[in-house]
Amino acid sequence: MANALVSVQILPKPAHGEDVIPFVDEAIRIIQESGVKHQVQPLDTVMEGEMDELLAIVSKMNKRMMELGCKNVITQVKVLYQPEGITLETLTEKYR
Repeated sequence: MANALVSVQILPKPAHGEDVIPFVDEAIRIIQESGVKHQVQPLDTVMEGEMDELLAIVSKMNKRMMELGCKNVITQVKVLYQPEGITLETLTEKYR
């Protein structure tokens, strides 16, 4: 069972003032290709899995923004670490 939920919002600053949406799409693609369970939401994406793996994905997202030519990137991360296990549904099922 997963031991963490990580909410990530990435705010890249493209070098030439381009639209940020293609960069955010690339960051989401990295999450999708990782195979971790996740939910894309309007202002962030929440991932479910092992904390170390999820934080490595966040790192990969930031490095990819630099590869694409961004000047910098601000990444907001929230982590719920619960060694006995946690799922996305645990926190949201009563609202669905």
